[in-house]
Amino acid sequence: MQEAQLAELIEPILAQFGLELDALDVTPVGKRAVLRITVDGDGPDGTGPLLDDIAEATQAVSAALDESPATGDAPYTLEVSSRGVSKPLTEPKHFRRNHGRLVKLTLEEGEVTGRIVGVDDEGPVLDVTGTHRTFPMESIRKAVVQIEMNRKEA
Repeated sequence: MQEAQLAELIEPILAQFGLELDALDVTPVGKRAVLRITVDGDGPDGTGPLLDDIAEATQAVSAALDESPATGDAPYTLEVSSRGVSKPLTEPKHFRRNHGRLVKLTLEEGEVTGRIVGVDDEGPVLDVTGTHRTFPMESIRKAVVQIEMNRKEA
């Protein structure tokens, strides 16, 4: 299975459901292959795709793959999921889609944890102990959403 050919087939289908292809991975497992597709998107409220949208897109992608020569004759298992909170935030749209969440940034000069309150032309704006600070994207080495058991309500 050619990942580039699969991406060409999958991306327009995902776009019909307001989704973007975030990652595509083909892993051979014995005589089968596992095709893992990770999707992202704004969703109706701008904070990421809904499970129903992903489910509908999965059915459409599955049907298209069954009809396409892109998968070859080899059997495969299709797995489709969202980015999830464990994936690092690497683009401004990722910060926008995680508005209100607590995030830990690893910067050139150290680490900082704050709540995402916006995104401007430079990068994410975080509330760090009551002060809003903008962090330029180029200064961010890594950004990871922090899991909160008792999430602060807006």
